Amino acid sequence: MRVKASLIALLAALPLATAPLPAAADGGRWGGGWATAVQQPTATPWFPNWSQQGFDNHSVRQVIRTSVAGTHLRIRLSNAYGTAPLRLTGASIAKPAIGAAVRPGTIRPLTFARSASVTVPASGQAASDPVRLPVRALEQLTVTLYFQGTTGPATFHSIAMATSYRAKGDQVRDAGGAAFTETSLSRYYLSGLDVSGRKDTVVTFGDSITDGYGATNDADDRYPDRLAERLAASGTPVLNAGIGGNRVLNDSACFGEKATTRFRRDALAQPGVRTVIVLEGINDILFAQDTSACAAPNPQVSARELIDGHRALIRAAKSRGVRVVGGTLPPFKGAALYSEYGESVRQAVNHWIRTGGEYDAVADFDRALANPDPRHAGELLPAYDSGDRLHPSPAGYQAMADAVDLSVLTSRR
Repeated sequence: MRVKASLIALLAALPLATAPLPAAADGGRWGGGWATAVQQPTATPWFPNWSQQGFDNHSVRQVIRTSVAGTHLRIRLSNAYGTAPLRLTGASIAKPAIGAAVRPGTIRPLTFARSASVTVPASGQAASDPVRLPVRALEQLTVTLYFQGTTGPATFHSIAMATSYRAKGDQVRDAGGAAFTETSLSRYYLSGLDVSGRKDTVVTFGDSITDGYGATNDADDRYPDRLAERLAASGTPVLNAGIGGNRVLNDSACFGEKATTRFRRDALAQPGVRTVIVLEGINDILFAQDTSACAAPNPQVSARELIDGHRALIRAAKSRGVRVVGGTLPPFKGAALYSEYGESVRQAVNHWIRTGGEYDAVADFDRALANPDPRHAGELLPAYDSGDRLHPSPAGYQAMADAVDLSVLTSRR
């Protein structure tokens, strides 16, 4: 037993990109059901969050939606940005009722190496043991995490576009929602839900447009959600690895590590990944005009530099045998930080994505969202604009999902 415990601790401490995936309880393999990309704790310009103070004798309840069906589930936790080991006292998974409440007969306690608690090393991760809880594609689930002691600053994801709930004390088995009196629009420590059975996973990788800023809170109407709905009948999962404000070429204290650094962990290490859709570069262009601390460093980038960054992502994907689809950068004329120089870079990068032949396929989000009136060239179609001339509305996110060729995602090559 000591050898087994030591091995589990070692695997938990490995980076996500190198930790092996154990077999599912039914003898199959894991596929991705839901995921989010994690960030270092920070105050971001998006929403207030609990990441910097962390938790102290708190239960945190988070509602997610699996994009595929399965009989057995497991969750993944990340302490990627923790400076000390994270002690999780208890956890459960259930099917939601209303708000923070869950359906009593569906609550399943989660264990880690057959223990109700687990310590996740600083910079490490942990996966729960498999639990039987059959789910349908596009069904919601509620995960509750209880931290008896203080956690310190929390590894998190800023733009959830979904409500997380917090309560004092151990509420892991509490079916009611009354104790959960605090809410947040970010996620904490929870980085993935895996579903039993071998599946060819699609990862959508990008910035706030992939993350879903401008979508409807708690409505699952981001572009990756709508793409998952189009693919549900095929059994192909879609995972969202967007981070609001993320860039290809530069890290940010508020917006995550640059794409070329986080790509292997957030995209290529997902269970069963076969295809990645890349939509990145708008913030590299816009932030040259932004003097805020969150944008630093903010050099002016050229089309050539951005294209070289995309090429690094393509090489990383192909080295793992993963198909990679290039998403053209959507229109942003009229948005804050717009410049004619930035527009010329966008056009040059889009031309390369469409004609360069280096991506395996193209999702032309630019043409799907653009105003066709030549008098408004370079602008979002008003019906697809969330209001800031940059982020799509729910209708715009649907148009993005509709622009993806499903045959590319489901073919075996």
